[in-house]
Amino acid sequence: MAAGETEARRRRSGPALWRGRREDRPGPRLPHLSHLLPEGTLRARRSAGRSGILTGDSYGVLPRPCHALVLLNPQSGSGRALDDFQAVVQPMLAEADIATTVFVTERAHHAHEKVRDEDLSQWDTLVVMSGDGLLFEVVNGLMERPDWREAMKKPLCILPGGSGNALAASINYYAGYDHVAKKKLLTNCTFILCKGLYTQMDLVSLSTASGKRFFSFLGFGWGFISDVDIDSEKYRWLGSARFTLGTLQCLAKLRVYQGRLSYLPVAAEQSSSPAPRDAPAPVTNGHIPQPAGTAAPGSLPPDSLLAPLGQPVPAHWTVVPEEEFVLVYAIYQSHLGTNLLMAPAARLHDGCIHLFYMKAGISRVTLLKLFLAMSRGTHLDLNCPHLSYVPVRAFRLEPRVAAGVMTVDGEALACEPVQGQVHARLCRVLSGS
Repeated sequence: MAAGETEARRRRSGPALWRGRREDRPGPRLPHLSHLLPEGTLRARRSAGRSGILTGDSYGVLPRPCHALVLLNPQSGSGRALDDFQAVVQPMLAEADIATTVFVTERAHHAHEKVRDEDLSQWDTLVVMSGDGLLFEVVNGLMERPDWREAMKKPLCILPGGSGNALAASINYYAGYDHVAKKKLLTNCTFILCKGLYTQMDLVSLSTASGKRFFSFLGFGWGFISDVDIDSEKYRWLGSARFTLGTLQCLAKLRVYQGRLSYLPVAAEQSSSPAPRDAPAPVTNGHIPQPAGTAAPGSLPPDSLLAPLGQPVPAHWTVVPEEEFVLVYAIYQSHLGTNLLMAPAARLHDGCIHLFYMKAGISRVTLLKLFLAMSRGTHLDLNCPHLSYVPVRAFRLEPRVAAGVMTVDGEALACEPVQGQVHARLCRVLSGS
């Protein structure tokens, strides 16, 4: 075998691992995955290959050949993300004519900085191989770019490599696949990437009393669920089993949190039009923008449904009379974790925040029954008087004291007043249908 031929074969054998350098690895064209795709997908793929990007406002398909930047956290979950990528993902991408550049993160906020500062024009999609926390970094890094509107048109893909993998489980659910976990879920999500179909996804803008603003794709929590998430970090090596252990520990020391919860129900906003698409308003240095009449270039969308923190909520909002809670959780996807179907009615762009809150007084046995039922998505069928669910457009949570931790997309926040509203169809995500 000629030396040049040997080198060419070696270069096709796997992805580039990029820690400060870049090298693409195109894979060979093989017919196997194309044979499995529906004819409609193949037609859309051929059309996208000619047009380059979108086939419509709501849906699109990746071009072929396709170039993907893979952002991978080798420490996520049980620490097998890189091994699983090479063993499961890369062979499938090679068959689907998707070339990869793999960027291995080495510290917190590494992916955030990468997508914020990088020229993204060389890639057709950004793939996150990790837990939900790394995608949170990516989304907020993109939203900090001066050209965020264009950057957010770049389709995102999540491949489960963490402990919770909530968005991956949600997309698997939306695609109509059977419930699976671990490597089967990774295989399904990789197949979705190979199909190349993407759609739009809502984001929720969260602003805090200290002047921070985040964009969230999954959920915001305070109380029991956040306690489980953060307290179980020390068991990360267990993978998803860490949440089972964390749940039992938090049940044993069940806490009650005091605060005021307010929200704008979807019913109060119902009209013949969908959730509003906001005009932009100025933002500087990550601080909370105030709506303005004239938009500056590159400005972020304003939170037009929200009054400033420190002022009363609008009169048409609902204020929950109780002020003692076991948990508050605002979720925008179907799954809270791989095995927790919290909001079965949720969809990627339904313009809705699915708000759950649990009032104090619930017994540990009843709480455990609710979480067991959540694995099947039947927890609301139990008609627990302590658990309330309401679809909303916006919410505000004002803790009475700074007790406990808050989480956004699984990442810890300091406990302080926070509010958020949904922004419809703000980004694009590989969806499989």
